[in-house]
Amino acid sequence: MTSVSPVIGLLGGGQLGRMMIQAAHRLGLQVVVLDPDPKGPAGQIADDVVVGHYADSAALVALAERAQVFTTEFENVPSASLRFLAQYGPTYPDAASVELAQDRRKEKTFFAKAGIPVGPYITLNSLTDCEVLKRSHFPAILKTAELGYDGKGQLSVNSLDELGHAFQELGSVPCVLEKKLSLKAEISVVIARNAQGHVAVFPAAQNEHRHGILHTSTIPVSLPPQLVQQAEQYAKTIALRLGYVGVLAVEFFWDENLGLLANEMAPRPHNSGHFTIEACPTSQFEQQVRICAHIPLGPTRLQFACRMTNLLGDLWFPNGPGKPMREPDWSKLVPSNDAWLHLYGKAEPRPGRKMGHIIQKLGDA
Repeated sequence: MTSVSPVIGLLGGGQLGRMMIQAAHRLGLQVVVLDPDPKGPAGQIADDVVVGHYADSAALVALAERAQVFTTEFENVPSASLRFLAQYGPTYPDAASVELAQDRRKEKTFFAKAGIPVGPYITLNSLTDCEVLKRSHFPAILKTAELGYDGKGQLSVNSLDELGHAFQELGSVPCVLEKKLSLKAEISVVIARNAQGHVAVFPAAQNEHRHGILHTSTIPVSLPPQLVQQAEQYAKTIALRLGYVGVLAVEFFWDENLGLLANEMAPRPHNSGHFTIEACPTSQFEQQVRICAHIPLGPTRLQFACRMTNLLGDLWFPNGPGKPMREPDWSKLVPSNDAWLHLYGKAEPRPGRKMGHIIQKLGDA
């Protein structure tokens, strides 16, 4: 495989990778995917697929032989794999940034040191740590310190008794206990920073979650402009402190008493940024590709107000899990005007699994 432009090596074969490849192909660039599943959403349209595990050194060498620059579409990729690939070419993001995002303890400490507020939390390493907590720490959410996404690896707890059971249910691994807050809103900011240090910020999205999974993102947000500006500045600070190169998403809580608080970051394009494909001149996926190919960042202004709605596998089971599966009635789900349907090519719908999304135009920007 030869190309004047660099071939991009992509770790991960999910829907974010698929949309990244679509953006790369529009720019005439090639992408090689490393994924255990050759028929995943990204592998279906990739220029080449290396079938293997992300920690398999032989598979990583095979990827390195086919590509000159490397990126990832999910944050749980082994950081050691990115360090390994860095011997062969630049990785955007780098291993250190991914490693930080994989551990809530390190992430929260980093935010605090950078002067970015976080919500009240306690680190728990054993059942003994759980036993000494006070009633004032509840209600709370117990989250595994490492990994976990889309509501996985976290449980709501309202008392010490519930905490002990929840800690064991999560495998008695190190956790963080986050006090539940009086949230007025949840927002996310997606930014792109290239190797030259140039930064482009996308419009903030206001998010609604259901059962720990993002349901809708609405753009623009209905928050005071100064709060949005503060969130954007915090995201820029994080990228600068990390020396981050790539697309980065930062999620924030707005608490009526504590103000704007950083929740977590994702070192990759983000679910809440899908609106950028239609509503911005340059999508978050194209920005990641531009960064990899050393093409200047594109404009990020909002062209129209919109809402992104995730489509979960539950829609394929209208009578409930375990009941007969059938294709959703798209005529009822997709608005007739000014709407875009994205399906990810996943063969097996499952409850809670992201199968696609809809972007609906709501009005002028």
